[in-house]
Amino acid sequence: MKTIGIDISKSTFDVFSEELGHLKFSNNKEGFKSFKKFLNKEDHSVMEATGCYHIQFANYLYERGFKVSVENPLVIKRFIQMKRQKVKTDKHDAYMIAQYGEEQNPKLWEPEPAFIEKGKLMTTLIQMYVKQQTQLKNKLDNLRSGGVEKGVMVRSLNLQLKRIKVEIKKLETNLENLLKEHAPDVMTNIRSIPGIGKKTAMLMMVTTNNFRDFDSAKQVTSYVGLAPVERTSGSSIRGRSYISKKGDPMLRHHLFMCSFTACQNNPQCRDLYERIVAKGKSKKLALIAVCNKLIKQAYGVCKNDLIYDENYRRKVAA
Repeated sequence: MKTIGIDISKSTFDVFSEELGHLKFSNNKEGFKSFKKFLNKEDHSVMEATGCYHIQFANYLYERGFKVSVENPLVIKRFIQMKRQKVKTDKHDAYMIAQYGEEQNPKLWEPEPAFIEKGKLMTTLIQMYVKQQTQLKNKLDNLRSGGVEKGVMVRSLNLQLKRIKVEIKKLETNLENLLKEHAPDVMTNIRSIPGIGKKTAMLMMVTTNNFRDFDSAKQVTSYVGLAPVERTSGSSIRGRSYISKKGDPMLRHHLFMCSFTACQNNPQCRDLYERIVAKGKSKKLALIAVCNKLIKQAYGVCKNDLIYDENYRRKVAA
């Protein structure tokens, strides 16, 4: 068995292993077939998750029974930094990914269900439209602040805003129908949690693959970017704690908006919020804690296939 490091770009991918040395192929089916000639069934291919560029290749290897791992680029980056490597080329990256695979033996990759992949593409498009919508609104406000209330520019901006609103609504409806068709119980369970609305529930399902990719709620919190980061060392460094913000900003924003409603309607979240504020902590910190509580509740109802029940712990204890 050999461990093969693969560095993928849009048009090509570089390959390295001790046995093969360095090879380069086109990132298409012809390149995949050429690479396959060098593989045995026991070989382990390791690559980074590089946007959408790795998906076809990873699926090609998986469908033909080859071992493949797809790793978080940040994990690979930290591994390279730990090795004090400063060279940055495709060839060297493939070499370092091979080293990472040898030392860490990452878990084997399995593709997400087709409906989750399609859902992710939809949410990405929705996110792009939301950004465009914000830009157009800001431009319209700037014009009005400058005294321009009518005219061709205002009409043009209003027209584009109307079109984008229609497209966002259409995509959200299609996404809802897709998730209800393939995972109706998951949608029902998450939406049963007081404070979590339809859009947030859909984002959670798509982003986490219905929580199948995670072994604990803490992993989800870290993945979304809501895990607290503390900066203290000895007696001299006392930095302010903050959240990592490494994950999906769209889901993080929706969860934060949900936290306001959860503080009113979700008993566990309300108790947590009041307890933290009573200790003299900031309200924003308390709301972030509520976001994490919502993640724990969503993780719990999905993993146990249950509707939310505020008295669940008491019933289990009894």
